[in-house]
Amino acid sequence: MHSHLTVTNNTGYTQSLWMEVELPIFESLTQHLNVDVCIVGGGIVGLTCAYTLAKKGKSVAVLDRGTIAGGETARTTAHLTWMLDDRFFDLEKLFGEEKTRLAAQSHAAAIDYIEQIIHEEDIDCDFERVDGYLFVPPHTSQEVLDNEFTTLQKIGMPIERFSRAPFSSTFDTGPCLKVKRQAQFHILKYIKGLIKAIQKYQGLIFTQTHVNHVEGGNICLVKTDSESVVSSHSVIIATCTPINHRFFIHTKQAAYRTYVITASVPKKSVPKGLYWDTSDPYHYIRIQKNHHSSEEDILIIGGEDHKTGQYFDMEKRYAHLEKWARLRFPMIKQIISHWSGQVYEPIDSLAFIGRDPKDKNIYIATGDSGNGMTHGTIAGILLPDLIHKKQNPWEDLYDPQRKTLLAITEFVHENANAVSQYRDWLLPGEKKKIEALKPENGLILRRGVKKIAIYKDIYNQIHIHSAFCPHLGGCLRWNKGEKTWDCPVHGSRFDGRGSAICGPAISHLSSEE
Repeated sequence: MHSHLTVTNNTGYTQSLWMEVELPIFESLTQHLNVDVCIVGGGIVGLTCAYTLAKKGKSVAVLDRGTIAGGETARTTAHLTWMLDDRFFDLEKLFGEEKTRLAAQSHAAAIDYIEQIIHEEDIDCDFERVDGYLFVPPHTSQEVLDNEFTTLQKIGMPIERFSRAPFSSTFDTGPCLKVKRQAQFHILKYIKGLIKAIQKYQGLIFTQTHVNHVEGGNICLVKTDSESVVSSHSVIIATCTPINHRFFIHTKQAAYRTYVITASVPKKSVPKGLYWDTSDPYHYIRIQKNHHSSEEDILIIGGEDHKTGQYFDMEKRYAHLEKWARLRFPMIKQIISHWSGQVYEPIDSLAFIGRDPKDKNIYIATGDSGNGMTHGTIAGILLPDLIHKKQNPWEDLYDPQRKTLLAITEFVHENANAVSQYRDWLLPGEKKKIEALKPENGLILRRGVKKIAIYKDIYNQIHIHSAFCPHLGGCLRWNKGEKTWDCPVHGSRFDGRGSAICGPAISHLSSEE
């Protein structure tokens, strides 16, 4: 049973629009447990898997190191679309026509499954079917739209061309592609309903439970900091990026930060829909109902992505988004909120969802590629099918072991970038003095051959840890926007006090005090 309510926020300082919804905090795991399936991670992947499995009669336990849905799930913009962040004509080159068709169909099926769950479990979460529009920036080639239109027609997905997206005269997008029956929702209202349904089917949920070891086999073991152990027939690692391997999947995807602002606009001044451009970095837009005003809607604008731990101009990123939005939507009244989130970009555009090839009876889901809501729901369909030994047409497409040879250039590029981050080992520390450090800020200093991460908390207490990520030794950098230590190699993140808050690192930073 849950004890009390809290605002969900485990992985950063900023608050997303969705976090005003209170979710239950559950008790931490303090005893040994035996279940059919243990799920590590309580975001959209873990909870959708738990719901699907529990409904089919499996005994399920979900473990989360923080609060439920307190990671990247709460930092989404909650677009539900089968129009992927990467273009279908590129997917066709990598996977061929049939698998490209399967990719589109699987995301469409994920939206249908979310709608089905909402209907069956009577979840009030602002779910709405809307149209989606893809457009290119002004004065740029229409070739992307031409190629995408041709490929989508070829694979049989419904697609139309229009001279512009249905914005007012202030924002002429120029030619665009339109796809019908996409959707949007309020993610944490949906999660709240999903939690209630999981409990209805006797699923167990534990929070504040940090998993430090996962062991596959005929009987799998999941060990925690409290020394409680869960034994199960299957384990699902639903931690955004897997925490049970040091290398395997992390060379095949890269962590990126993405930025979001929300603004108040007069009601119905911006038509409902999902909108994307093809800029680099690209922008994505949607409207959300404003529950605090009958006169206003909330405009959500995201973009300005960059690799995690490699840029620290957060204020500029938010400022760029605001400038971009105000130019196109002059009816904006005020900026309401801003936040950042983490996405994992696979080298070949599609998520890795399936059996872990290194460990028996362990399953993973990662590589959301900016489509976390639908990729997460695909995992909630596919992984239960694999556990039930039921055939699923998407199994090969999302297989974590797949080798996409045509993506080798991207593989080399991303891994060269990761390796280049180790140059920080040789650089001097920052020249700032600890005394000058403001509360809730951090800096890196050199102490002999070591580098140390120094954080001053809100009470002016100093916390000193190793500046090297326990995953593969990347030198951490301070993220002043989210007040976290971020690793530029594979995207692990830690709070100021050194606690691991985002994998692949599973260990906390070692103390140097």
